[in-house]
Amino acid sequence: MRKLQYCLAAAALFAYGAAAACTNFIVTKGASTDGSAMVSYAADSHALYGALYHTPGGKFRAGAMLPVYEWDTGRYLTDIPQAGETYSTVGNMNEHSLIIGETTYGGRPELEDSTGLIDYGSLIYITLQRAKTAREAILTIAELANTYGYASSGESFSIVDPEEAWIMELIGKGYKDDGKGGNARKGIVWVARRIPDGYVSAHANQARITTFPKDDPENCLYSPDVVAFAREMGYYDGTDEDFSFCEAYAPADFGALRGCEARVWAFFRTVADGMDKYVDYAMGHNAENRMPLWVKPRTKVSPKVVFDCMRDHYEGTPMDMTTDIGAGGSACPYRWRPMYFEVDGVEYCNERATATQQTGFWFVAQARPDVPDNMGILWFGVDDAATSCLTPIYCCTQGVPECLSEGNGSMLEYSPTSAFWLFNRVSNFAYMRYDMIAGDIRKVVDKWENEALRLVRDVDAEAMTLSPKARGKFLSEFSIATAQQLFDRWSKLDKYLLVKYMDGNVKSEHAGVLEYLDGKGGPAHFVDNGNGKQIPDKIQFPGYGEKWKRAVAKDNGEILKVIK
Repeated sequence: MRKLQYCLAAAALFAYGAAAACTNFIVTKGASTDGSAMVSYAADSHALYGALYHTPGGKFRAGAMLPVYEWDTGRYLTDIPQAGETYSTVGNMNEHSLIIGETTYGGRPELEDSTGLIDYGSLIYITLQRAKTAREAILTIAELANTYGYASSGESFSIVDPEEAWIMELIGKGYKDDGKGGNARKGIVWVARRIPDGYVSAHANQARITTFPKDDPENCLYSPDVVAFAREMGYYDGTDEDFSFCEAYAPADFGALRGCEARVWAFFRTVADGMDKYVDYAMGHNAENRMPLWVKPRTKVSPKVVFDCMRDHYEGTPMDMTTDIGAGGSACPYRWRPMYFEVDGVEYCNERATATQQTGFWFVAQARPDVPDNMGILWFGVDDAATSCLTPIYCCTQGVPECLSEGNGSMLEYSPTSAFWLFNRVSNFAYMRYDMIAGDIRKVVDKWENEALRLVRDVDAEAMTLSPKARGKFLSEFSIATAQQLFDRWSKLDKYLLVKYMDGNVKSEHAGVLEYLDGKGGPAHFVDNGNGKQIPDKIQFPGYGEKWKRAVAKDNGEILKVIK
């Protein structure tokens, strides 16, 4: 019962929020079809309300203070001196196309510092307000954590700008009384590696940086005591050259491989060749067969491919969540928590795929070439990535759409104008007849995202003809209006799905879901009986899959058997 808890519950020891199980994919500019550097992120938490946050940039007088609140819980931590100048941010991206994502790996629990005053979420959002480049961000994160103390557990960060993509991994040093009521170990140990251009990387709640060069500051940065502290704590006694960050500070067990590294493997196998040789590693059977930190894709990766990789349920692998009896009679790729169960003294795990029902929000951010830095795009969505859709938000936006705003509803208050609640309505309905409903949703998703990718090219061209001030206003208005259009389209989809699939039946229709949403199916979209009474005809009763029927017959066949 403890195995899967390593990666999924270590963070929950200190907080309940998005850190508990997130996923990041990173694509360098040389590995993408359009020359953009990309980061994907799913903020997966059973308690996180999916909303888009916007902080305007500004200039501040000397002595101004910034209150710090723990991102997961809202708990007040401290006040710190405000920077003289800050940059505008939207979500996890700032106006200079700096992007920061994260996944929590927990690591050794004794290294958490109960006196720390800067949590991992504050590190992200304060750094986005203060740094222009990935290198600046790495140093800012380290400075903040070392100055004020780190209030979270082990964390992996994706840090990307238009030119460079980095992974940074850090962990606190625990607590040791300095004799003056303070912590003699305040701060972090950390290492950051630049991903070679033309490669992709990923992390998913397990530290992944092993050995690293000590004399290559262009491609590797680290805290000066990263090895010495591990020796001091008894985690390592070898040479500097052989030191592995993840083995010292976050040794992997079965849960870290099966529940975390498997998601990295799923992304790698989708975009790169030769990954089948690591299936035993991903399944937790062979920890020695470690995957590389980054791989070279077989072809350059498009934004749409990254979007869809965030929708993965291990389809076509031994861990495929749609094929075993746990998927029920309608191939539902979800397993409700907890993540482990026991039968007759034998412990079993439920799979934890990239797409998951408890996602609060998710995004794929692009730091793009050939446009000004403030024209980066945050493709933003809420709820389960497999049954939701992304909308483009330019990083220079001056506000957020009402349907995505943080004050519009909450996890404890339904709002009819909230995208989070709308998308959850659709997703939770889909879980009941996933094999059919999810297909209709995916048609709508693909059409929307492919059209939006084409549309932003035209928007880019028009924006470049405008003055910088007019450009910002134009792109902000486009971002807000487009998100609202998606909300309106999903509202119509919500009603369509209820009418078509109510009560486990399927109503026949004259045209498909796309024609219905586009108004091309005519007023009589669904088939009636021809008597003018709005009574459906040719209702379908799809029943259940063969594996499910056989399981039911085996379980209760003697009672259910028809006697002739």
